[in-house]
Amino acid sequence: MGPNWLAAGFAPSIMAYGLSLVVLAIGSVTDLKTREVPDWLNYGLIMSGVGINLLFSSIYSDSSFIINSLVGLVVLFGVAYVMFYAGQWGGGDSKMIMGLGAMIGLDLSFRHNFMPGFLMNALFAGAVYGLLWSVFLVAKNRKKFWREFGKALSRKEALMAKKLIAAASAALIVLFFVVKSPLTKLVTLSFALLLLLTFYLWIFVKAVEKSCMYKLVEPSRLTEGDWIVNDVHSNGKYICGPKDLGIEKSQISRLVELHKKRKISKVLIKEGIPFVPSFLIAFIITLFFGNPLLWIL
Repeated sequence: MGPNWLAAGFAPSIMAYGLSLVVLAIGSVTDLKTREVPDWLNYGLIMSGVGINLLFSSIYSDSSFIINSLVGLVVLFGVAYVMFYAGQWGGGDSKMIMGLGAMIGLDLSFRHNFMPGFLMNALFAGAVYGLLWSVFLVAKNRKKFWREFGKALSRKEALMAKKLIAAASAALIVLFFVVKSPLTKLVTLSFALLLLLTFYLWIFVKAVEKSCMYKLVEPSRLTEGDWIVNDVHSNGKYICGPKDLGIEKSQISRLVELHKKRKISKVLIKEGIPFVPSFLIAFIITLFFGNPLLWIL
């Protein structure tokens, strides 16, 4: 089932989808180059999305434009909030998604299914994109990666998980030889392989983070939303840390002051994967092909 993205009218659709594509393209370039998406770009998309849809509601005497825009903004804010606090998206990624919600809108009647399709495509595109980006990072930092991979395997929590998975896998293998149904045998073996795959994928992600994503930077080079790896204290007072889920401007200012006084040298941050390009890929797929998963239904 293809997209019905022109159903609301040719001119409004061309403007909304065209502007979204341009913003996504600019955001992808800046995200790849600097690991940041400028606030002016994201907030500009949010405000112009609401403003343009308000204008269309006035021109066409149809309140659905602005209603769908506001619903899209609110719902996508909820999605972005969850993904941000789950540590999957950065602040720039989250604001970009909110902007797309405001610009494209979300029709709760689901007569126009672009946004739900885009979100589903974004999840799958993001997963594949994230895996490929991780493989690329590993290829650039092979020695550091394998060193960290070995350390991750020898950590206490990994050894405990390995014992639990080994016990569960052994039980599943015994079950494999006990049951007679070919389908049950296939499911049992699949679960055993899935347990092993999940464990090593977890170790892989941990090793990629430690070897490829951690970086020491001076406080003056920090930007709002950067993820701090370790707690930073000065004279026994907490300044910032991983529990903040993104450093704030006031914390950066405090760190800069401490750096000038030579009380702090550098801060360890975790560089996230630039996810905006995956949004662009998902947007183009949805625009021209709809949601491929719906073809199965």
